[in-house]
Amino acid sequence: MLISSVQSGVVSLFSSTGSDPLELFSARTDARLPEDSLICLLNDETSEPFPPPPATLIPVSHRDNSTTGNDGQDPEYTLAQTVLHIQSPTLRATYICCPPSQRSHTRNQRRDDLGVLHPWIHLQVRDMDREWSFEVGIVDRFGREGVIRCSTFQKEPRLKLCIPPLLHLPLAFPSTSSHRLTAWSTITLHLSSLLPHFSSAALMHGESADDADEEASYPRREEHHTTPVPSGTYSHVSYVKVYATCRLRRIWFSEGGPSQKLPWEFQLYAAQ
Repeated sequence: MLISSVQSGVVSLFSSTGSDPLELFSARTDARLPEDSLICLLNDETSEPFPPPPATLIPVSHRDNSTTGNDGQDPEYTLAQTVLHIQSPTLRATYICCPPSQRSHTRNQRRDDLGVLHPWIHLQVRDMDREWSFEVGIVDRFGREGVIRCSTFQKEPRLKLCIPPLLHLPLAFPSTSSHRLTAWSTITLHLSSLLPHFSSAALMHGESADDADEEASYPRREEHHTTPVPSGTYSHVSYVKVYATCRLRRIWFSEGGPSQKLPWEFQLYAAQ
């Protein structure tokens, strides 16, 4: 998709304030839950416009400000911007994915790779006090693919040698007790530094309670212990998938990580 393109130091994959935010993405909701499973654009401050019936937005949680000043009425800082709202009680059935075409995970068959070369991915998301997850497919110089999945319900890193190999990592938002100014966070992953973990025998041993959670949340993946794993030199990103439930402002890739200077529009600005 982008592998043959000239890529600048910062590659923006998604922006909720763009003219067509989901132009590069496919979107899926759970058709069995028309009231609860939805993807829509709305203002983060007002949660408007409301989605058409029968869809109903989940209540927006508020932090416990009982220890702050002003009689505990420290405001919940939101964004005075349009953001993408993704919600569903069935996490695995509601998501956006880039590239949008159906992917094939059979051996030696992978099509329509995203092709972003930069090793850093950044996501600006709002914690909705619900389970949330995202995936990034990465490919090494020999064309071997692996999937990095980060989930708020995962308790410890786990490696599964399925097709493609899956590295499942725990994800946690800052605690509300830290009195954050905003429920928004920028999550950053250095993808190339995670390649060696696909060869870690320690991450494969033993079973954990997380395995049951994973089977309940995602389609079952058959394990193949002879599956080639990515290793060595990082090549590119094959796909990005963001599951329910969250609010999403931007996804971008960079060459230099968090220290790299970004355009002003990449910064988070509160509504008040």
